[in-house]
Amino acid sequence: SRMVRLVKELTTAGKINIEDECRVVHVPGLKVPLMLIKSDGGFTYDTSDLATLQYRLCEEKADWIIYVVDIGQRDHFEALFRFARNMNWYNPTNSRVEHVGFGLVLGEGRKKLKTRSGETVKLRELLDEGISRSKAKLLEKGLNERFSEEELNIISEAVGYSCIKYADLCHNLVSDYEFSFDRMLDDRGNTAVYLMYAYSRIRSIIRKTGVEETEIISYANTHGIQCNHQNELKLMRKLVHFPEIIFRIIFETYPHYLCEYLYELACIITDYYGSCQIIDLATKNPDMNRLGQIYASSLVLKKGFDLLGITALERM
Repeated sequence: SRMVRLVKELTTAGKINIEDECRVVHVPGLKVPLMLIKSDGGFTYDTSDLATLQYRLCEEKADWIIYVVDIGQRDHFEALFRFARNMNWYNPTNSRVEHVGFGLVLGEGRKKLKTRSGETVKLRELLDEGISRSKAKLLEKGLNERFSEEELNIISEAVGYSCIKYADLCHNLVSDYEFSFDRMLDDRGNTAVYLMYAYSRIRSIIRKTGVEETEIISYANTHGIQCNHQNELKLMRKLVHFPEIIFRIIFETYPHYLCEYLYELACIITDYYGSCQIIDLATKNPDMNRLGQIYASSLVLKKGFDLLGITALERM
């Protein structure tokens, strides 16, 4: 196996030390060594993790490796990466190897998340409850009068799953956060529901105008997008910052930056509606320039949703 091969290689290289009948390797700058073989002859997590890292770097020639594991394992990964650098398995200037740690998900009152019977909550149960609560919330709002049972189930599942994902991703990864269905299903504030409503409202306005997307794109390509109102300018400025946010996430590996951006964008869109009329009330004709602005906004929201794993609903 790769672990056997690794131990042989390190033994030949003179890196193995025997301490308390265990075979260990010392990491420069760290007091605690990596244990490769226990006193009973068995391998450890250190062995498998080190062998895997060597394989990915030396055989697969990976140029970027991300370990997404809880923050409590930070020292373990620091030891692995230091040892790998010391063995010249990779050069930090050419390859990127990092640990993206995450905090704990806590229950209400910042206590350990448990079921009523005191057992650990299973993800399947959490997702099922998310769908159930989502549907109850939608029924409260009377959506059963506008949608069929099948449509309502599709919306409930999309909202339930998206809310749980977004609640997890909108916090700084390394921080613990308090899990609350009531907060995550709220249609106000920085929640998936608020963002999903913002997107579906844009799509609803576009449908109401009867203008095809190809017509909007053609108009924008021909005439460009003009900013004649401060809220138009504010919206366009926000949209052009989207690539910058994506590069920041790639560089720092924190998805909550995208959540913050999308929430701010949704708030700007809400303000925009109050001052920038899209459909003339008298003639019922759409303002093609502003239609282009909200269409562009919907594209950015949709791309953000895709990156976060959130469903973009055309109708809600």
